[in-house]
This record gives sequence, C-alpha cells and structure tokens, in this order.
Amino acid sequence: MTNKTAEDRRGWTQNPEGVKRDILAAAVSEFAERGLSGAKVDDIAARTRTSKRMIYYYFGDKMGLYTQALEAAYLKVRDGEAALDLGHLPPLQALAKLVAFTFDHHRSNPDFIRMVMIENIHQAEALIASDKIRNLNIAAIDKLREICGRGEQEGVFRSGLDPVALHWQISAVSFFNVSNRPTFAALFGDAVFSETGQQYLRRQTVEAIVAIARKEIPLESGLML
Repeated sequence: MTNKTAEDRRGWTQNPEGVKRDILAAAVSEFAERGLSGAKVDDIAARTRTSKRMIYYYFGDKMGLYTQALEAAYLKVRDGEAALDLGHLPPLQALAKLVAFTFDHHRSNPDFIRMVMIENIHQAEALIASDKIRNLNIAAIDKLREICGRGEQEGVFRSGLDPVALHWQISAVSFFNVSNRPTFAALFGDAVFSETGQQYLRRQTVEAIVAIARKEIPLESGLML
C-alpha cells in the first residue's frame, strides 16, 4: 500500500468533505467501469489521496460506498435540473429546456448511465434502500407535474398528462442514446453518434416530447397500435 504523505493526512482532517467528494468521484468511475462485484476498494483508494482505511471510516464498507456513489450520481443530475430555474419560463419552453438538459446530461455523463445499468442488474436494491435517491426523484416528478399543470391551465398542454409517464419518455431516449451506443453503432454504424447526428437527435427528441404534451396533437382514436 502506498504511504500517504503528511500533506495528504492534513487534507483528511482539514477538509473531510472535500476528501469524501474525491472518494465518491473515484468510486463512481470505478463502479461504472467494473461493476459492483468487480470494483475494488483498493483501486478506488489508489485513485485518490487517501487510504482504504479512510474509505471504510467514511463509508462503512464497500456497499456503503457504492450506495453513496449512486446517490452522488443522482444528485448531480437533479442539481443540474434545479439550476435550470424553469419556474419563470412558459410551459412549452420549460419542457423543451428540461428535455434538452436531460439529453445533454446523459450524453456527457456516461458513468451515471452505467451506474443505473448496474443498479438494474442488481434489481435496484441499493436504490430501494436509499431514502435520499427516492426523495431526489420525487422532486423531479414534482417539477414535471408543475410544468404540466401550468401548461394545462394556460391551454397549451393536453389535459391529464402523467408526469411519471412523461419522465419515462424523456429518460428513455436520453438513456438509450448512451447505454446502447456500442451495440447500435455495431449494427447500424456510428453516424448518429457524430456531433451532427447527436444534434439532430437532440432536436428531434425535444420536438417529440413537446409534441406529446401539446394540446393540438391528440392521439387519433382510430390509430392502430
């Protein structure tokens, strides 16, 4: 094990929150790359200016570290949504901005996508046990519910929009764009993953979600599904 310098040890005591953030950032990367089973606390410690012992001191055990890394990954996306300040925007513009943000965030944070994929493999066990993640995502639905409510009140959105279903639709395209890139590119080529292709998909995704919400585009009752 690498010996830590006196400067490193001072950092642990003088800036514990900074140390925890560094550990969590390294943990997200390690878990995303190697999975819950494959990731090693020794390797996470090697990515930081701390030690395995200090990681256990802060997080208890490997599962505790994984759970907090997952929470940090979700917190990043929810903090980004909060920073959009959508409340002052007209509903259509607010929804479009939220969709564009989600597409951009997921594209720029593949480790978040991989963490969610890992959690799905493990039947969302850590997520179910985390009140923090559940509360973060309740806030995300509340934000969409508020946008939908304003849109319906102003007569620009269809009535009865389900914010959970809308969140699913926004997430589905943005998530698939990252999670299935290797297989999609192998089957169909990687043109859609060029900058031009990504901007086209981003614009089309925004337009599609807005079209779902807009009042003047109802689903035809005779449409075969």
